[in-house]
Amino acid sequence: MAADSSLQGKILLVGAGKMGGALLEGWLSHGLSPADVAVIDPSPPAEMATFLKEQKIERMPKPGAFLPDAVVLAVKPQVAGEAVPKIAAFLRPRTVVISIMAGRTLASIEKDLPAASLVVRGMPNTPASIGQGITVAVANQYVCANTKVFASELLGAVGSVEWVEDEKLMDAVTAVSGSGPAYVFLLAEELAKAGAAAGLPAELAMKLARETVSGSGELLRRSPLDPAKLRENVTSPGGTTAAALEILMGKEGLESLMKRAVAAATKRSRDLAC
Repeated sequence: MAADSSLQGKILLVGAGKMGGALLEGWLSHGLSPADVAVIDPSPPAEMATFLKEQKIERMPKPGAFLPDAVVLAVKPQVAGEAVPKIAAFLRPRTVVISIMAGRTLASIEKDLPAASLVVRGMPNTPASIGQGITVAVANQYVCANTKVFASELLGAVGSVEWVEDEKLMDAVTAVSGSGPAYVFLLAEELAKAGAAAGLPAELAMKLARETVSGSGELLRRSPLDPAKLRENVTSPGGTTAAALEILMGKEGLESLMKRAVAAATKRSRDLAC
């Protein structure tokens, strides 16, 4: 969704923690009126509580007094059994329920809602907090094309949105993009340690690692070239980069490690799904 577009509709946000708060700020920055948002969260973070008060956003609305076009579930999955049944009273025939609760399947959400409820399951990632996230979403059988567009606008307020048809793919999505930021942060962490081990002052090594990872990520985002070509462009035959890549791309190198890591995260996601 373009940054200068105007987001419309009445939105009920359930859970105003980090991800819920990021979505809320994204909606407002995309033109949604604070009067068209209500939040259910008995104890939001102090900073968010202040923000809600400053924006005059209604908290803890009563069913029937606020009629949402979308209900966004941004609570921890452990409280889904308590939170999901409570939103049923807010739903109208075309209200879409969008869940970003990790591991909660469409079926697990549907069972606590009226029959034929419109449900979308999304998996965002933490760069959403700076508007650079990516969310993958899947819809149940009752969600039409227009509702998908609306859901894309809401989720797209904090980054790009992709859709899949097969919900089973959400486990791999979780492993790649949901958990992926941690892999990148680990890369920066270990690169800094390696720099310090090579003799750099620790502070300088960390700065070099942070700026290199963030700058390379931005170059990757902006460039039309694929990652392999960008890697090749940095690599001179027989040079320093080639010497390092010989280690990283060896038999037990990064390719093998990443496949094993993503496979492990995918399996864990399947084990936790309910």
